[in-house]
Amino acid sequence: MAFASLEGKTALVTGASRGIGRAIATELARAGAQVVIGYRSGADEALALADELGARAVQADVSDPSAAARLVEEAGDLDILVNNAGLTRDGVLARMSDEDWRTVLETNLSSVFYTCRAVTRSMMRKRAGSIVNVSSIVGVHGNWGQTNYAASKAGIIGFTKSLARELGSRGVRANVVAPGYVKTQLTDVLPEEATKAMLDNTPLGRLGEPEDVAGAVRFLCSDEASFITGEVLLVDGGLGM
Repeated sequence: MAFASLEGKTALVTGASRGIGRAIATELARAGAQVVIGYRSGADEALALADELGARAVQADVSDPSAAARLVEEAGDLDILVNNAGLTRDGVLARMSDEDWRTVLETNLSSVFYTCRAVTRSMMRKRAGSIVNVSSIVGVHGNWGQTNYAASKAGIIGFTKSLARELGSRGVRANVVAPGYVKTQLTDVLPEEATKAMLDNTPLGRLGEPEDVAGAVRFLCSDEASFITGEVLLVDGGLGM
């Protein structure tokens, strides 16, 4: 059997229609998992990816508790849950609106609570399962103009460590992957000087690719990582050292 094989496992990936989520769904399918592609928007992209991977695509707004629960139920008997859905609404705190604060916290952090709550009982009954929540280097070190995003991504880390303690005795693992700056639609809009500053502080001297994150997620989902839980794996080219 191949290293980090996921043969016979069913995986749900949220926010999987594009970017990092798309790369994760593709990598898990390549590892042999039956993948369910969760998406809020980008239906054409999600359905095309599902067709390409022999997967299923299910639409749901995971910031809504009932929709998140429905998504998990429709996904079926899950062995793997990857929470990747997220967005940014950047701005300095003094001018940040209540809506921009709430939208980011609900989409990035509350969604993780909703989906994990929906999946944990079935995983606990099986005494097996792997949950991987996607945070960010910004949740570890903070970033100017991103108090809402940093709070949501730091919250994912604390949430996941607590969840790992709750589920460990039942054989269910929960870990975090925290990407650095990765080439996605979120980073494409950054000013050139901001990108240069990041690269100057990244020992590997490049932006990450979505596939870099996907490989780390695959490993944490696999049986080869069976003694790893409550961990935060930075996939950032050394930026967070």
